[in-house]
Amino acid sequence: SFGNASGAVPAFPVLRLIGKSAYVTRPKLLDYTTTRAELVERADEIFGWLQDGKLQVSVDTTFPLDQAAEGHLYLEAGKSKGKVLYEI
Repeated sequence: SFGNASGAVPAFPVLRLIGKSAYVTRPKLLDYTTTRAELVERADEIFGWLQDGKLQVSVDTTFPLDQAAEGHLYLEAGKSKGKVLYEI
């Protein structure tokens, strides 16, 4: 999968899709929620799943906030295999 932490998505020749009924899209959060109330409702549901143990999050490593620069270098180097957290 691609995300902002993974770096830039490589170029893709979209004309390869011309013979198919396909398209390319880059959805973002605001494509899925239309109001603040909906965003809060969905966030509450996800946090509930976390609290109930229904959703597992893979944490790769944690950096103290004063080592944020090292954390960013870790991400930029593509070393993360899960979430990278900054401890406050």
